[in-house]
Amino acid sequence: MKLARHAVLLAVILGLAACTNADRFGGAGGAGGAGGAGGIDASMLGSASDPRSPAYFQQTVGDRVLFTVDQHTLTDEARAILVGQARWLNENIDYNAIIEGHADERGTREYNLSLGARRAASVQNFLIEQGVRPGRLKTITYGKERPLAICSDEACYAQNRRAVTVLTTGAGF
Repeated sequence: MKLARHAVLLAVILGLAACTNADRFGGAGGAGGAGGAGGIDASMLGSASDPRSPAYFQQTVGDRVLFTVDQHTLTDEARAILVGQARWLNENIDYNAIIEGHADERGTREYNLSLGARRAASVQNFLIEQGVRPGRLKTITYGKERPLAICSDEACYAQNRRAVTVLTTGAGF
């Protein structure tokens, strides 16, 4: 059993190493977390008033959902946002999505990587249930490694317990 747990952990770590793009935030923070090879950089975001643009997706539809402590179950608010994401993705088939799972700083690195993976999978499964083709979605977990807010306070923890849907383009998905 211990060997199996180590094998799973090794697979997660290798997956992270293979998928991480160090410049995905565009050096100075990027726009909404999109960028890098196959991703959408700031010049491709378009206008937030254009319903077909990634900027509209991020700002109007919403590119992230939040979770409660130690949970990967979707809240009613998260499901409402994801219904909008699914609708947008089904109407804009030129885009794929990478769903990032995140956790707050509490807990071990391994636990938070696992929790982030479960959060990303919950979002992915919901989007698939809403009609988004599975081949257009990928997941990645960052655990507690990429916090939005850094402080030891519930307000920060709450922002970091999230899944973010990052739009991508191109055949290299």
